[in-house]
Amino acid sequence: MDIKAQQTKLANNLGKLLRDNFGKGPEAVHVTIHEPYVVIYVSGFVSPMEQVLLNQNEELQVMTTRELLVKTLEPQITGQIKGITDLDIQHLYYDWNLDHHSGIFVGVCLDDLKADLAEGDGDPYPGKQAIHDRIIKMSEIAQKGPEKISSYKLSDRTLVIVREGILVAIEKQLISLGFDDTLRISKRPLEKGILRQNDDYDEILNADILDIFVDWDFEKDNSIITLILKPKK
Repeated sequence: MDIKAQQTKLANNLGKLLRDNFGKGPEAVHVTIHEPYVVIYVSGFVSPMEQVLLNQNEELQVMTTRELLVKTLEPQITGQIKGITDLDIQHLYYDWNLDHHSGIFVGVCLDDLKADLAEGDGDPYPGKQAIHDRIIKMSEIAQKGPEKISSYKLSDRTLVIVREGILVAIEKQLISLGFDDTLRISKRPLEKGILRQNDDYDEILNADILDIFVDWDFEKDNSIITLILKPKK
């Protein structure tokens, strides 16, 4: 099975998995396979019950519930990826944009992202250093600058940015006390809000930014930021 067929099959299977567990599946699923990354972008995804909660400004409850549910689905998601692509997903990152009814799953086929960072910074693309500069600045405002940063343009639509060594002492203490889910839910709007304050991404990348997603592996002190792009003609 070629990559295009794998992407189509994985999109169909993941759409069904989400529909079976949330009561309503996404309207569209876009899959990008670029080893060691598998990126699954879903749009038009909000269940009727979630919409009721969102109408009542209960975004935190929706995010908390999704956090718990996706944790239970993680073995099935990584199993689907393995069965279709033969790629062993070691870590799964995910995030949601409730305003856009969209979400992301980023599977990584590496035991440690440090190995990927050690091998280099990925292929060059226009505006790469400028993007790194803005991500570093955002990190410094939110907590501290990353010890290492790398980025990978997996397709015209998908840019993945990896940060390593970003947690400060108070965050590590909260994680040790079991508040990692609370920390994750708190950090997402903070970092994405700071990122959106820079309004020149479209000029740097010659593409509109449709969505920004952020997630962390607190145990390994790393983070993946995903930008979903719409190239300009």
